[in-house]
Amino acid sequence: AGNYGLQAQPVGFPGGFVVPPVQNQPTMDRTIWMPIPPSIPNCPPGLEYLTQIDQVLIHQQLELLEIVTGFETSNKYELKNALGQRVYFAAEDTDFLTRNCCGSSRPFTLHIMDTLGREVIRLQRPLRCSACCCPCCLQQLEVQAPPGTTVGYVVQNWHACLPKFTIQDEKRMDILKIIGPCVVCRCCEDINFEVKSVDETCAVGRISKRWTGFVQEMFTDTDNFGISFPMDLDVKMKAVMIGACFLIVSLSFTS
Repeated sequence: AGNYGLQAQPVGFPGGFVVPPVQNQPTMDRTIWMPIPPSIPNCPPGLEYLTQIDQVLIHQQLELLEIVTGFETSNKYELKNALGQRVYFAAEDTDFLTRNCCGSSRPFTLHIMDTLGREVIRLQRPLRCSACCCPCCLQQLEVQAPPGTTVGYVVQNWHACLPKFTIQDEKRMDILKIIGPCVVCRCCEDINFEVKSVDETCAVGRISKRWTGFVQEMFTDTDNFGISFPMDLDVKMKAVMIGACFLIVSLSFTS
């Protein structure tokens, strides 16, 4: 079934991370990857994993250099299923000046890799205005799967008090809406962004920022997020929902 039975050579990430070419085995840091699913016709390579799950848990890795120096480092994330098995690994590709000068407004490319070291999803966020008073230049993010093939977009919508976004397909057709809380507070509770139908009458899923404890919330910017969606949702839209989570992370929970 394609290249799924082959052992790939390690692929380097920005920042020096190397994805080990292992299958269903714990890595040196005891990480267990989700078993490689069979190939599926008309499914973008690498998105077969998403056909088997209705939740994605995203954990930002703690960077010691960032804690010690206070400088923003390139973010890295683990994406896991409900069993705690790693599904993907993601790394942000930005330079030092962009991260530390632009903050939450920074443009970035995020590379999402599978267990074989293949880049299966690429998220691209251009530099846009971060103020809601400029509705003509709000945030957006493009989702490619595989890299070079656009499967959808996440577009910020103007609203006086609510963080709102639209998930679109590759043809820019509106598919889902995302509505966040009026006040995004990081204190002592989970923060939920509801995923709804286009007319906002039916709940479809949720993107949640998980409370990680006072010490970690106060002294680091590492966060845990959860995404839930219907098992039978189109895998392309599941990938776009993952992209929406990373856009929300960069806008609301990045210093």
